Amino acid sequence: MRSFTFGPLVRDTAAALAEAPDAAVATFRVDSRQVAGLLSRVRVRSFAVDVDEPPSLGGTDAAPNPVELALAALATCQEITYRLHADALGIPLDGVSVSIEGVIDLRGFFAVDDAVRPGFTAIRGTVLLDSPASPDELRRLKAHVDDHCPVLDLVSNPTPVELELRTPPSETSESAQLDGPSGQLAGAA
Repeated sequence: MRSFTFGPLVRDTAAALAEAPDAAVATFRVDSRQVAGLLSRVRVRSFAVDVDEPPSLGGTDAAPNPVELALAALATCQEITYRLHADALGIPLDGVSVSIEGVIDLRGFFAVDDAVRPGFTAIRGTVLLDSPASPDELRRLKAHVDDHCPVLDLVSNPTPVELELRTPPSETSESAQLDGPSGQLAGAA
């Protein structure tokens, strides 16, 4: 894996994006639908990904749960970012693997205590690099990866999120869009 095959890709893409910053904005999309109980099917490009909960959280354990997939996203994004940027920086890397765990206080998810947040209270992990590079080079690589890993940024920094609430159109209304925090139907008096 030490072939540095991704170095030109990273350098060429960075140069192109520096010349045309408007082309740098990418939008990613997923569509999800609950199919049975807590089991959901997510469409990501041409892929289908199932998501469920373990029985202890009400699911049937047919697939990983959302927070496990969030941890998987962080682990794999770290691996990808290490590979791409090691190649671009000329740091030899024969392999990379990541183990991550997240801690959640379930009182937040189950609305037991409003003072407890429903998300992770801590995320810890280990990155294992198989490399003949010096410790200084690997520390430089880690700092570079931590500065440029999109999912690490996502879980480390606030990101504006807007979720619009809609209901299927009814016979009496073409658009049954719910408006505002009260959940009142748009146009209802």
